[in-house]
Amino acid sequence: MERLLAVLNVFARIALMFGCAMLLPIGVSWWIGDGALTAFDEAFLGTLVIGGALLLATQRFKRELRPNDGVLLVVLCWVLLPAIAALPLIFGIPDARFADVYFEAVSGLTATGATAFSGLDKLPPSINLWRTELHWIGGLGIIVLAVAILPLLGVGGRQLMKAEVPGPVKEAGITPRVTETAKGFWIIYVFLTLLCTLAYGLFGMSWLDALTHAFSTVALGGFSSHDASFAYFDSPVLEGITIGFALVSGISYVTHFAALSGRSLRPYLRDGEAPYYLLVMAGSVLLIAAYIWQQNYYTEFSVALRHAAFNTVSVATTLGYASTDYSRWPFFAPLWMLFLCSFTTCSGSTGGGLKMMRAIILYKQVFREVAHSIHPNATTYIKLGGAVVPNKIILSVLGFGFLYMVCTIFFTLVLAASGIDILSAFSAAVACFNNTGPGLGLVGPDSNYGVFNDFQVWVCSFAMLLGRLEIFTLLVVLTPAFWRK
Repeated sequence: MERLLAVLNVFARIALMFGCAMLLPIGVSWWIGDGALTAFDEAFLGTLVIGGALLLATQRFKRELRPNDGVLLVVLCWVLLPAIAALPLIFGIPDARFADVYFEAVSGLTATGATAFSGLDKLPPSINLWRTELHWIGGLGIIVLAVAILPLLGVGGRQLMKAEVPGPVKEAGITPRVTETAKGFWIIYVFLTLLCTLAYGLFGMSWLDALTHAFSTVALGGFSSHDASFAYFDSPVLEGITIGFALVSGISYVTHFAALSGRSLRPYLRDGEAPYYLLVMAGSVLLIAAYIWQQNYYTEFSVALRHAAFNTVSVATTLGYASTDYSRWPFFAPLWMLFLCSFTTCSGSTGGGLKMMRAIILYKQVFREVAHSIHPNATTYIKLGGAVVPNKIILSVLGFGFLYMVCTIFFTLVLAASGIDILSAFSAAVACFNNTGPGLGLVGPDSNYGVFNDFQVWVCSFAMLLGRLEIFTLLVVLTPAFWRK
C-alpha cells in the first residue's frame, strides 16, 4: 500500500501540472466568448481540488521512485488522467454520456483521433482546441513531459522513459541525464508544432484552426474541429503540408534528437527504420493511386494520386485525417491502408501500431529461419542499421508480435459478439488498438464511434490504452508478481 501511495504522490503533482494545460482553452474561450468558459473554470477548479487533496493525503509517503514504480505511474496516468481530461467535455457538452467523454479523452491522450461526437463544427472552438491539445500532450507522452520539468522524479525518471517511449528503442540511453533527453524531445516537438501552425495559417486556415490542427498533426492524432475532417478545407496545398509533417512525425524522435545534437543529417541516413518507412509509404501511395484510377473511381490520375497520397499517409502514420470517404473506394485500397497503420511508423515516433522496427525484425527472422532450414549449422545474424540485433530483442519482438495478434483477434471477437458486423468490429479493433482512429463500415471516415453502445465504447477505450502502452506495460501491472515485495 505504501508503494501505491508513494506513486500517487507523484501522480498528484502530474495531475496538477496537467490541469494547467486547461489555461490555454480557458484563455481562448475568454477571448472569443464562445460560451465554454464556465465549463473550463469548473474543470480547472475540480482538477486543482482533486490533485491538491491527493497531494496532501500522500505527502508523508513521498520518496524517490523505484524501478517498478515508473511502470505503475505510467499506467495510472494513462488510466486516470483521461477522467480529468473529460471534465471540460462533461461540463461543456450537454447530454453527453460518460462513456463517450472518457472515450474521447482516451482517444485524445493516446493520439488516436477516434471520436464519438457529431456536430464538431458547432462545438465551442475552445472545446475543439482542448480535444486536440490532448493529442499534443499525449503525443510524446505525459510522463516524458513530466520528466522534462519535474526533476523530483529522480532515478525513477529513467524508468518512466523506458515505460513511456514506445518500441525497442526504449532500451537506448540517449544522454546520461534522462531529463536532457526528454527536454530535447520536447524542443523538437514544440518547434515542429510552431512550424506546422505557421504553415497552416499562411496557406488558408484561420489561426485558431491552424493551431488546433497543428496539435493534431504533429502528434499524429487526427481530431479535427470539423465533421468533414480535412475535406472541409478542400485544399491540395494544406493536404501537402499535412503529408510533410505527418511523414516527419512518423520518424523516430531519437533520430531527430541525434540529428539536432550532432547538427548533422547523418543520423537519418544511418536510421535502420526510416528507409523502409519511406519506401513502404511511397510504394503504397503509388499502388493505391494506380489501383483506384484503374478501377475508374477517379477519371484523372492526378486526382487519384492527390487523394491516395493524403489518405494513405494519414492512415499509415496513424494520423487519421480524411480528405474524402475512402471507405467507398474499391475494397482493396482501404483494407491495404488499414494494414499499413499496423506497422508503418518508426519506433520512438508519435505514431502507433507494431512499429517498423519490429516489422523489419520479424521479416528478417522469417528468412533467418528459412536459412537455418537449408543450412542447419550456419551462424546467421539479424542486422538493423548496420548493427547486430541481440537475440533478447528478437525474442522480445516475437513475444510482442504474438500478443499483438492475440489482442487484435480478441478485440475483434468481443466487438463482433456484442452485435457489430465483422467488418466494423475488425476495423474498429485495428484502428483503436493501433491508435489510428477511423476504421471501415460503421466507423468509417464519414461516421464515428457514437453509433456504438456503452459496452462497445469501453472496449474500444481499453484497446486504445493497451495499444498506447504497447501491451506489456499494462500487463505487467496486472500480474501478481509485480505487487510482491
